[in-house]
Amino acid sequence: MPKNLFVDPSEVRAAGKVSFKDIPVNEYKKTVKEELKSGKYTKEDLIRIFRDMTVLREFETMLNLIKTQGSYNGIDHTYPGPAHLSTGQEAACVGQAYLLDENDFAFGSHRSHSEILAKALSTINKMTDEQLMGVMEGFLEGKCLRATQKLGETKDVKELAIRFILYGTLSEIFARETGFHMGMGGSMHAFFLPFGIYPNNAIVGGSGTISTGAALYKKVNEKKGIVVCNVGDAAMARGPVWEALNFAAMDQYKTLWEGKEAGMPILYNIFNNSYGMGDQTRGETMGQDRMSRIASGVSPTQFHAETVDGYNPLAVIDAMERKLELLRNGQGPVMMETVTYRYSGHSVSDQNAYRTKEEIDTWKEIDPLVTYPAKLVEAGVMTQEEVDAILKETSERMTMICKAAADPEISPYCDFKKDPAVVERLMYSNEKVEKMDDRAPEFTVPKEEAEGYKKIKSKVRNVVDENGKPVSKMKMYNLRDALSEVIWDRFYEDPTLIAYGEDCRDWGGAFAVYRGMMDALPHSRLFNSPLAEGAIVGTAVGYALSGGRALVELMYADFIGCAGDEIFNQMSKWQAMSAGILKMPVVLRVSVGSKYGAQHSQDWTALCAHIPGLKVCFPATPWEAKGLMETALKGTDPVVFFESQSIYDVGEQFHEGGVPAERYEIEIGDVNKVRDGKDITILTVGAALYRAMDAAKALSEKYGMEADVINLHSLAPLDYTKIVESVRKTGRVVLVSDACARGSFLNDVAENITQLCFDDLDAPAVVVGARNWITPPFEFDEFFFPQASWILDAIHEKILPLPGYVVENGCTEAEALRRAKAGV
Repeated sequence: MPKNLFVDPSEVRAAGKVSFKDIPVNEYKKTVKEELKSGKYTKEDLIRIFRDMTVLREFETMLNLIKTQGSYNGIDHTYPGPAHLSTGQEAACVGQAYLLDENDFAFGSHRSHSEILAKALSTINKMTDEQLMGVMEGFLEGKCLRATQKLGETKDVKELAIRFILYGTLSEIFARETGFHMGMGGSMHAFFLPFGIYPNNAIVGGSGTISTGAALYKKVNEKKGIVVCNVGDAAMARGPVWEALNFAAMDQYKTLWEGKEAGMPILYNIFNNSYGMGDQTRGETMGQDRMSRIASGVSPTQFHAETVDGYNPLAVIDAMERKLELLRNGQGPVMMETVTYRYSGHSVSDQNAYRTKEEIDTWKEIDPLVTYPAKLVEAGVMTQEEVDAILKETSERMTMICKAAADPEISPYCDFKKDPAVVERLMYSNEKVEKMDDRAPEFTVPKEEAEGYKKIKSKVRNVVDENGKPVSKMKMYNLRDALSEVIWDRFYEDPTLIAYGEDCRDWGGAFAVYRGMMDALPHSRLFNSPLAEGAIVGTAVGYALSGGRALVELMYADFIGCAGDEIFNQMSKWQAMSAGILKMPVVLRVSVGSKYGAQHSQDWTALCAHIPGLKVCFPATPWEAKGLMETALKGTDPVVFFESQSIYDVGEQFHEGGVPAERYEIEIGDVNKVRDGKDITILTVGAALYRAMDAAKALSEKYGMEADVINLHSLAPLDYTKIVESVRKTGRVVLVSDACARGSFLNDVAENITQLCFDDLDAPAVVVGARNWITPPFEFDEFFFPQASWILDAIHEKILPLPGYVVENGCTEAEALRRAKAGV
């Protein structure tokens, strides 16, 4: 919506045609002799390529035998976990990694053992001995290195590093404490950051948005290197991957990002082995024919796409050379389709019922592990004896590694009996980091001179002025201002902080929280994203785990479903799956709708609170909003930050003196008591607080009952100390929120209260929630969302009869049974 991008009807309505450039397919034709003569490779280079391919093949062969037969070269071991093998894809992986170093980030698919090892071997070759020892000694306090050194002396540091990467990867797969992430990630989540090996992903295509976020991190923060996103051909059917391609291709990088006009530094590589699980992507479940065609529908550059023969490592290196030049010249994103084939099934339980033995054998006839060394022998690069010697050395090394990784003395499991809190400690990092980088933040106007910031600072921070008179809406500091003030402050402190989502810049955010910031911040720090919730959250995950801090927004809570995997599987889990190595400083702002009906007015806090690894907040007052946002934007954990549209304009009614002008933090997990009482406890979430206060007023004025009202501004974690203290004092509790009653988070709270305070309760804990319907139009809110009268009804019918009270919208036992049976 930028005003400087004029949409000219004479241009968009003009006659013409859309044209496409030809996409190169398998054009590499050079021989080994020709490459040697050109000086591009030494004999040692060509031999090392073969050596690396053998390491990858032997690793997968070993794992296949362990998985299917329980034995490899005399080593017996039982491994019950997953094994998605890439046997046959070694040349493609080695070729891709050959030119990459530790500054280049590679993200893998769930079939990524070869991708991981190839990138590691390439990086080991490029790093000095001193660098390698520094990495190995510093990683997990040297635990993995000490285990590797037990294998015996090595001829040099690089051989030690090769053993180290093989041992750490296999120990991770075998769920050992000496694995790269204490066994918490396993086969489909293995990685090693010091070598630029970033997470692979058990979710097909899961790396699409995350790797795009990593590229965004490099672009915004001007970091070295490029990003490689590896996905399989079947992943190109997934929505998040398409969202990622579109995000990476946004025109604004070139039209609006002044000083950062280069394209996104990312290569999307599709390892096309022709199969998903058992479905054949070419000829059956997809229609692109050549996967390299895909980018032509995303960008006029067609991502400079080409198809390359992944059965020839030199062909892949040749293509990578071109792609890296484009990326380093700011012409990204780019795309490669790397044609390859897997001899193994999707997993070891796959019986290959969907393809013939003839097809597999035909591919094995051109196996790169046979054809490539034959070409080296033919070209005089090495002898057959030298080929055999490398194969022997690789087998012996892998046997040594497998024996050590399977040995519980060298490679112990985490001891959950001695230390039951092993995983518990990994769920949250609970760190406080003022800024994720030491450089100065970028802005276009100093904060104190920014009109939007000055306007917030000039507002009255209470609902009444110094004379006790009500403050006008225009002059009153409200919940929206509380959020905005903190965000302003943090933009000028953390140089990595970026904010984006739908309509975040020129519009000031859908609900004006970013109002005025566009005049003070460059496009690279505050920008409009595509309407693609999966990409919004997924790129934030990638940005954060690469070292930045992201503040992103979903316009409505109802859109959580569009980003379900990114929130529930990615944002929530990577800290624990990495054994705490990765941090996830992402704040996801989610607005709970008001007045917009069934698909724009749902409270889905329970969904997020259910997921381990997420912190969940829902402030209902300006004082809460400011303190919680301050905490969230200095933390290193993922926070889903719910906000109710119905109370953005409320002023501070409960905190003495209003909202402080100075900075402060509220611990996520604490609660906010807004009213003291002795007869009943009312617990609230979100905007229901204000109706609960109306009910408390009625209880006091009409029935002589004084309510303790406590707002749960934090759902996960949640400290029950003050809640239990209140319930033990009053003996009665009612819980209220605007979420549908069935499956509400408050049901969980009520259950916990019942268990913690059973002997203190005079009546059951009662939950009052919205009806289990679709959200009807705004005109019928009083029949759907809890009202003050509903709270009084619940107290009268289920906790304590109120003298002379007439039920307005009650729910007797019979009615409750009827509703449950009807599913409403």
